[in-house]
Amino acid sequence: MLSSSALASDFHRKPMASIYDLGLEKNDANFVQLTPMTFLARAATVHPERVAIIHGALRQTWRETYARCRRLASALRKRGIGRGDTVAALMPNVPALIEAHFGVPMSGAVLNALNTRFDAQSIAFMLAHGEAKALLVDRELAAVASAAVDRLGRDILVIDVDAPELDLPPAPGLGYETLLAEGDPAFVYAGPDDEWDAICLNYTSGTTGDPKGVVYHHRGAFLNATSNILEWDLPKHPVYLWTLPLFHCNGWCFAWTVAARAGTNVCLRKVDAPTCFDLIREHRVTHYCGAPIVHSMLIAAAAAHGQGVSHRVSGMVAGAAPPAAMIEAMEQLGIDLTHVYGLTEVYGPAAVCEKHESWDALPISERARLNARQGARYHLQEAITVLDPATMQPVPADGETMGEVMFRGNITMKGYLKNPTATRAAFSGGWFHTGDLGVLSPDGYVKIKDRSKDIIISGGENISSIEVEDVLYRHPAVVGAAVVAQPDPKWGETPCAFIELRPGAQATAEDIIAFCKERLSGFKVPRAVVFGPLPRTSTGKIQKFELRARAGSSRAIDG
Repeated sequence: MLSSSALASDFHRKPMASIYDLGLEKNDANFVQLTPMTFLARAATVHPERVAIIHGALRQTWRETYARCRRLASALRKRGIGRGDTVAALMPNVPALIEAHFGVPMSGAVLNALNTRFDAQSIAFMLAHGEAKALLVDRELAAVASAAVDRLGRDILVIDVDAPELDLPPAPGLGYETLLAEGDPAFVYAGPDDEWDAICLNYTSGTTGDPKGVVYHHRGAFLNATSNILEWDLPKHPVYLWTLPLFHCNGWCFAWTVAARAGTNVCLRKVDAPTCFDLIREHRVTHYCGAPIVHSMLIAAAAAHGQGVSHRVSGMVAGAAPPAAMIEAMEQLGIDLTHVYGLTEVYGPAAVCEKHESWDALPISERARLNARQGARYHLQEAITVLDPATMQPVPADGETMGEVMFRGNITMKGYLKNPTATRAAFSGGWFHTGDLGVLSPDGYVKIKDRSKDIIISGGENISSIEVEDVLYRHPAVVGAAVVAQPDPKWGETPCAFIELRPGAQATAEDIIAFCKERLSGFKVPRAVVFGPLPRTSTGKIQKFELRARAGSSRAIDG
């Protein structure tokens, strides 16, 4: 006799006939491949004269933006770049990088937005690994790009993107505007051959070896860009400030999201709090995204620079779980903070801590605790959950039992470029393995407890570095905190806290330890406290591998 699982499998392979099996195939009238490129075409058709891009004195409409993106796609095609080719881009958040998010995929090619803080060796590796045929370079970054191309040792089309606000001399390569002049503003993009076609390539910021190339497809980009609207209740015509790097998960897909809502992109070459507040006031910015460091910068500068913002501003935060103190401070500033969670492999955010009306009546500290969770799946992602990685079974929804946070659904990468072994491991058991350890709350919300490599095991007890960091962030003198394991002859490991103080603030190690003793079990209290600037990646994440090395941890190389 067949088992029930075998019967189910057989049924899945051979569905029973139905009156709704019309004997017709999908056709052009009832099926179109999904791609976020359609958002640009609609914005230009329905709202052609609305401002799409602001950058310094530049005001560019959606009609103009669409024409420039079509020119870019056409020009690339004329130069032999098309389906399956890679076009890299080394630029800060300037208009040309927004245009590249449309023009490159419309040519059929794959956009590889490179981290602007990488050195020439890292960039050369990515250009070689991704087999880039062209490289768009902002003039400010011409020197590192030139060094990378020299290391590459082969021909590549280098395109010099002017940075008029910096008044720099022309750099080697074909001028970006010259390239656009070669293209046809009436170029017709027919869509991808298959929505599973690659649209973008993003490299993880590897710390123990070469980074992995994460491949996105048109379908996933379309769905995550749309989910951003649903999770944030994004209205028509938002004014979006580009505090989040466009090279980071393609700006969490927000270049496409803003086009879908015919909003305005306010470009930002460099993030600093006074400039952000100036732009928020001048252009009545309604939305921005960023890692916790961006929000911390705004909080720290609010007293000196944040006056005069009278309209509602919505912020989205991801990366490490925002400490409760940050959520409290943002509420007091009048900025509505939405906490999202994800990784490069899931197009940026693919889970959201969706707020409930019943939370409004709770004390601010309790609201902050609830809002600090990673939450539930994005609308268009199938699932996020916490599983035992050994058995692949769900952990109890008790808020205590730890397992690995995993995703499944359409908002998940196609795979790692040229790395089938890592791809198979990441998708083992039919789920994407994040490497984050978390718990499942009784209400179904996920909360991360730590990265698997960041759990501190002291005397056989597991200590969540995030839990300790959350307490440290509540200290009024602390603006940044990170906790890692340091070797201990008796306990094996104990917590070591690295602290960054607010400007003008003072605190001693004894002050910090005493503060923690009042709020944590004794074995969780840091045994050592180190003061100084925290090492961060270009996206604001604290580089714990460096701190583990400073603390002498045997896990320092784990990244």
